[in-house]
Amino acid sequence: MPPRLSPPDWLVSTLRPQRAPTPWPAVARASVALALPLAAGLATNHVTYGALAAMGGLSGVIGDTADAYRMRIFNIAVPQLFGAIGVTVGSAVFGQGWLAVAVVTAVALVSGMISTIGAVASVSGLLLLLNCVVGAGLPMPGEWWLAPLLMTGGGLLVLLLALLAWPLRAGAPERAAVAATYRGVANLLEAAATDDLAYAETRLAVTQSLNQSYDLVLARRALTHGRNPELVRLVSELNAVTPIVEAAPAAHQCGIPLSPSVPAAVRHLADTIAAGRPDDVGTLDLPEPDGPASRAVDHALRHAAEVASRRGDADFTYVTGTGSDSDDRLGRPAALRVRARRATRNVLLSATSWRYGLRLALCIGLAQALVSIVPVPRSYWVALTITFVLKPDFGSVFSRAVLRAVGTAAGLVLAAAVLSQVPIGWWDVPVMMLLAPLIPALTPRGYGFQTAAITPVILLLSDILNHQGTALLWPRLLDSLMGCAIALVAGYLLWPESWHTRIGDRLADAVADAADYVECAFGSAEDPAVRARMRRRLYRDLSVVRTEFQRALTEPPPTGKRAAAWWPLVVAVERIVDATTAARVRVRHGFPPPSPAEVTHVVGQLRELAQGLRSSVVLWEVRADFGATGEQDGVLEHVRQEVAAARAIGVGEGPTAGQPAAG
Repeated sequence: MPPRLSPPDWLVSTLRPQRAPTPWPAVARASVALALPLAAGLATNHVTYGALAAMGGLSGVIGDTADAYRMRIFNIAVPQLFGAIGVTVGSAVFGQGWLAVAVVTAVALVSGMISTIGAVASVSGLLLLLNCVVGAGLPMPGEWWLAPLLMTGGGLLVLLLALLAWPLRAGAPERAAVAATYRGVANLLEAAATDDLAYAETRLAVTQSLNQSYDLVLARRALTHGRNPELVRLVSELNAVTPIVEAAPAAHQCGIPLSPSVPAAVRHLADTIAAGRPDDVGTLDLPEPDGPASRAVDHALRHAAEVASRRGDADFTYVTGTGSDSDDRLGRPAALRVRARRATRNVLLSATSWRYGLRLALCIGLAQALVSIVPVPRSYWVALTITFVLKPDFGSVFSRAVLRAVGTAAGLVLAAAVLSQVPIGWWDVPVMMLLAPLIPALTPRGYGFQTAAITPVILLLSDILNHQGTALLWPRLLDSLMGCAIALVAGYLLWPESWHTRIGDRLADAVADAADYVECAFGSAEDPAVRARMRRRLYRDLSVVRTEFQRALTEPPPTGKRAAAWWPLVVAVERIVDATTAARVRVRHGFPPPSPAEVTHVVGQLRELAQGLRSSVVLWEVRADFGATGEQDGVLEHVRQEVAAARAIGVGEGPTAGQPAAG
């Protein structure tokens, strides 16, 4: 294709499907949960009731993403309660003109603000607004309580199906997650002697696995409130794998391959953890270590094996904290009431919360006002489109608007075939059994694919309620395009923070945290728990930074272009943290520690870099001049080299210090 006809990189990146496994159990649940209410409605001659229950099931399918059974209750049940409130409020103002506009706009403000709390709150806010819009735009059958009852019942049917195997597999998802982390660490040890790129990709996968495992296990512990030996053991095993992860950078710096028996031993521990059989750990067959790096791996691995073989809860206090108001080792709240209190305070006092709530309220208010002035059939679809596009935690608003339009167009093609060929009645049940599984199957591929899967399902349910057939198609496309346009103009272009994103601020925070980590690792007050917590938080924050940058890369210029220019610095900061961890491991195993002056100088260089990033919109060169400070073969030499490399990133052919880099 000629260059002038080639699509831009940001568009290609936006439309490219993501690689992810297919959640087959969720696929099966979606098929049953959406088809069963339709069948029940047809069998009882209340097909409208069945369609409403299936709509509630659709929201449950969207929220059916958790692995742990206890978290499935939160992910599905809590949003259903908010959805019931939303449809009740919306139905109360149906046909009330400008009162309905005001009420839906106020609900949009609340929805946007609570969406900034976390994943469950985000889905709850989404469902609150979605059902409010539907209730305000569609007449609901029966008494005021019937519609919320039917829709909530459909969502709870998904939850019931998701919990069927709980008595037989209690704790299995958590054990599988921890075991997957151990297998990732085994891969990391194998990659220690490979090139920097392969090692960095493997370490990133380990970081993401650790984040997911800690979130899964600690979230479940927050629900149990007490001594649960199994959960204590899982958290202990996660804590025990951390020293192995810390030793991996030291092994990578040495460049000498570890014995194959080392990663094999880690995989053996993973198998025993997944099976829940601590007695099978046995004695590890490990070679004699021949250097500081291999000695660090050996010590960490033997400690992990000792922890994996325990059955008691002797380390409960160390792992989880002793008070109900205390944080655990990762800073997560120890009790849900503490978490709720902090979240409420943050929502009410956070500028980010208010800013997003106002953006969403402005767009929903404009949409509701527009469809009140201009006759638009089934006008609720415009607001629904805006609600899906303007999600703060679902990615770039610009990209989602593009994907929404493309996905809706693709979904309408499939919907046209269904609505034109399938008569209303019992044939809708097998068709729904085929369409519903596409939602969980395609959702991991990206938002556009999810939209393409949801669109025919919603249109089929709408046809059951309205009997409009293919006449639904063209208005739905126009409504989606209108919603995307409002979201792009009122929710994106009118907010300079959207297209002038100061992505350097997040990276500057990470650099400053790296400086604190260097200071903590070699400071006078050495607390292993504090150091471990700081390192985990730093890697978690860097993972978030990576996600934010990857989202920014899908933006059109200038944001996407700036993100691409900053990207090498993200990698450089990760290498600084790795080098610091490796240096700490070497000191712990006999290498002379650095002098306080050398530590202070490195920390100062990092903080100067962080300050420079905060004052720059584009990359600036910050020259690194360490002078004679520190020994050339000292333990911090690798750290100094990585800091120097980070400070030199962004240097083009022309810029000098204090001038913006090209790009």
